[in-house]
Amino acid sequence: MPADIKTSRTTTPNGSGTGEGIDRKLEKKWWTPQRIALIGGAVLLVALIGYAIASGTGGKRLNVDQEKVTIGLVTEGPFQELISVTGTVLPRTTVYLDAVEGGRIEEVFVREGANVTAGQPILRLSNNDLQLRLLNAEAQRIEQRDRLQNTRFNMEMNSLNLRQQLTEMNYNIERLRKEHDRLEELYEKRLISEREFESVRDEYEYWQHRKDLTLQAFRQDSLRMVQQVAQMENALDRMERNFDVIQDNLENLVVQAPIDGQLSMLDAEIGQIRGAGSRLGQIDVLDGYRVRAQIDEFYISRVVRDQRAQGEVAGSEYELVATRVYPEVREGRFEVDFEFIGDAPNGIRRGQTLRFRLEMSDPAEAVMVPRGGFYQTTGGNWIFVVDPSGDHATRRFIQLGRQNPTHFEVLGGLEPGERVVTSSYETFGDADRLVFQ
Repeated sequence: MPADIKTSRTTTPNGSGTGEGIDRKLEKKWWTPQRIALIGGAVLLVALIGYAIASGTGGKRLNVDQEKVTIGLVTEGPFQELISVTGTVLPRTTVYLDAVEGGRIEEVFVREGANVTAGQPILRLSNNDLQLRLLNAEAQRIEQRDRLQNTRFNMEMNSLNLRQQLTEMNYNIERLRKEHDRLEELYEKRLISEREFESVRDEYEYWQHRKDLTLQAFRQDSLRMVQQVAQMENALDRMERNFDVIQDNLENLVVQAPIDGQLSMLDAEIGQIRGAGSRLGQIDVLDGYRVRAQIDEFYISRVVRDQRAQGEVAGSEYELVATRVYPEVREGRFEVDFEFIGDAPNGIRRGQTLRFRLEMSDPAEAVMVPRGGFYQTTGGNWIFVVDPSGDHATRRFIQLGRQNPTHFEVLGGLEPGERVVTSSYETFGDADRLVFQ
């Protein structure tokens, strides 16, 4: 029996069959679930292929005016990493004027900007407390000097009294010795009594013992007075030094120029009260200049002394060398002092701003792409590469390395001779292809 003919059975209302009925032909449905799934898969495959083709030919397109974009050439050649640095011109030598002692400003002899010579008075302060200290120090010094003179006088008087006593003692000892020797001979001959001889002998021995005790006491008293004089001399010496220091400080109330130069700053007005150690001004020695620059802390481990830099002022090239690197970081930047190699550029002035390039590496062969506004949008991760036909540019992933003020070092993704769009991408949105018009 054919596949599309089916047999049906006729039944009675009560459900009993009456026997075999007549067979009839039934039609099969075209939109089966299997066919729907197959067609949907084919449509999806076609869409994926279309997307792949569209992606391969630039994805989302954007028409741009070729005259409004900058196209650069990828090259290969010597590359040197440089960073742009801004510095301030300062005098090579600066001497600060600080108040040794505080006081009230009474007179100002010169004004800011004047040229001064070493020893020239600049301003005068007054300090009543310092003057009182000087008077007290002088009184103490005079009093100590008088005490020392009295002590020395007493030592001389004691020495004189001792000599007088010794003279008398020596006279008595010598007189008694003679008498003792004479009586001793008489006593041995039994011409005088023992009592008479012992009387002279005892007196003779008494004066000898008295002389010994007097000399011993004088030695001890002399040692004590010598120590006392030494202590008083030391105290007087300290008082003299203290007096000299106070007197020098009093003289320092007249602030003088320590060197020849220009008084570039003076912060002093008559009547002001300035404390000890406060900054009053500064003098610049105009025999040369240095440049102090602030550099991002990212480079702090790569900037060292003797590192070179180049710049340009009014069309003239100049070279600098780093002479001092300050280790302290403030607000994400550290300071470096540079000095000019050779003569400084003509016409520069203190406080002027200079821009120059600091060498961070030696020259080496590398693939390079010109710097441009594209970096702010892409971060150096991709770039639009111009097709050899020149009518469009497509996005390409790249890898950049070091940089200098004119070029980026290319580590991958670009070849020498290719052309790229280096201007800003801010108006390109998410376009994958630029079509030039």
